[in-house]
Amino acid sequence: MEMNFSQHISGQFNTDLEAIRSHMMAMGGLVERQVANAIEAITSGDTSPADEIIRREDDVDRMEVAIDRECTQILVRRQPAASDLRMVLAVSRVVRDLERIGDEAQKIAFHALEIGGSANSGFCQQAIRYMGAEVCKMISGALDAFARHDVDGAIDVVRHDKLVDQQYSAALRELITYMMEDPRSIGQAINILWILRAIERIGDHARNISEQVIYVVSGADVRHSSLTEMEERAHPDNAAED
Repeated sequence: MEMNFSQHISGQFNTDLEAIRSHMMAMGGLVERQVANAIEAITSGDTSPADEIIRREDDVDRMEVAIDRECTQILVRRQPAASDLRMVLAVSRVVRDLERIGDEAQKIAFHALEIGGSANSGFCQQAIRYMGAEVCKMISGALDAFARHDVDGAIDVVRHDKLVDQQYSAALRELITYMMEDPRSIGQAINILWILRAIERIGDHARNISEQVIYVVSGADVRHSSLTEMEERAHPDNAAED
């Protein structure tokens, strides 16, 4: 009887862990769609999805609260250790980043409505399309890496974050040039500035999610680490061979 009881407890624990992971992935799917729709709204000029994006942010917030509550209950009831503890902590951190990505998507939607069909809304469209496509791939890649415990996939997301940062810097220079040449464009340019900033922040949060993949798999806390340091800590055996 004791063995069956232990197996029941272990089985239920695994079910609990799989549940929070599954709920996190569902939240990630919603957030990814929110970002893709927000980018489409600003680049296509069709702002009709913007209201839906803004409304669904409440769903994102509710999912964060619910998953975080599940994580807390697991910590209190199961008192997990080692890799199980890392998984629960990582999920709690990831949903926080997903909620913030949802916030940034909502900001983009608000600015899309603000700009509307303005003649100056074409500012930095190429940069917005490129950065938007990149951060959508980063979110998808980070979630996929988490699901598969793929450290190399997580590191690849971090590499893409550097590309997004570079494009962001270039777009800022372009915006400054616009504003200097035509002061009348400043109002719309500021809206575009906030959109670019929101997209750049989404990339940062996708990077944070990838860092949690490395934490779950290797136990290494690579937050605030350079890409090189991250690679070394994610693959300590390779570093030792070098």
